[in-house]
Amino acid sequence: MEQFGGAGHSSQIAKKISKKGLLLGIDRDEEAICVAKERLKEFENVKFVYGNHDHIQKILKELNISSVDGILLDLGVSSYQLDEKKRGFSYMVDTPLDMRMDKSASMTAKDIVNNYPEENLANLIYEYGEERFSRRIAKNICEYRKTKKIETTLELVKIIEKSVPRKKGEGHPAKRTFQAIRIEVNDEIKPLYQTILDSIDCLKPQGRLCVITFHSLEDRAVKKAFIEAEGRCTCPPGLPYCSCGCKHLGRIMTKKPILPSEEEMAQNSRSKSAKLRIFEKM
Repeated sequence: MEQFGGAGHSSQIAKKISKKGLLLGIDRDEEAICVAKERLKEFENVKFVYGNHDHIQKILKELNISSVDGILLDLGVSSYQLDEKKRGFSYMVDTPLDMRMDKSASMTAKDIVNNYPEENLANLIYEYGEERFSRRIAKNICEYRKTKKIETTLELVKIIEKSVPRKKGEGHPAKRTFQAIRIEVNDEIKPLYQTILDSIDCLKPQGRLCVITFHSLEDRAVKKAFIEAEGRCTCPPGLPYCSCGCKHLGRIMTKKPILPSEEEMAQNSRSKSAKLRIFEKM
C-alpha cells in the first residue's frame, strides 16, 4: 500500500508497485486527479481521492485503511498548475488573480491583495516570501487599490516591479511575493508540521515517509517535525533509564537532504530548489 501527496509522480510510482499493492493518490486539485487518472488508466491497483494530505488520517480511516507501507508528499505548486495560465499562479502571463489549488475554496489571491490591511500584507510577504522589500510592496498595493481593484497577475507584477529594485542575476522581482500569496491562499505552511507527524503515525513499522520540498519554509517545517519524531533524549549521561519522556517514533534516514543531480537540473530547471528528506518508522 502506498500513498502520495500529489498527482505529479503518479505514473512513475504505479509502475513500481506490484499488482498486489495499492497506490492511493490524494490531491486537492480535481484537474490534477483527472490527468493522473488518464495516465494510469492501464492500472487497476490505483485509487484516487479528492482531498488534502493534511487530512491523511481522516482519509485513511474513511477508506478503512489502518496503516500504509510508504508515503510520498510532493509539496507546493505543481508544474501543471504553473503552466495552466488561467489558474493565476504564474507572474509570467497576464491572467485573473486566483492561485487556488482547490478551486472550490472561497479565498483567492485577488481577495488577499484587495482586502488584507497593509500591515498584514507586509507581514505575509515577509514571512512566506522572505521578501526584504515587503513593506514597500504592501504600501504600493494599498495605494493602488484606493482607486482600482487589482484584478490580474500583470497588474500585481507591475506594482511589485515598481517597489523592488531589480539587480542582475536576482531573478524576477515578483517571485517571492507570488510565493507568499500562494502559500496564504492554500494554507500550505501552518498545518505542515502536524501533517508530517500524522503521516508518520499512519506508517507501518519500517514504513517510510518521503517529503519533497521546494523552499526553505517547507523544508524547515519538515526538518523540525522529523527531529521531533526521532526524539532527542535530554536525560543526564549515565542515567539507567529515560525519565524525560522522550518518544522515539523512528529514525531520520537523511541527515542532509537529497538534492537533484546536475543531469536532472539540466532536464528540469524547476527541480533546482527541490530537497528530499526521508523518515523511517520503528
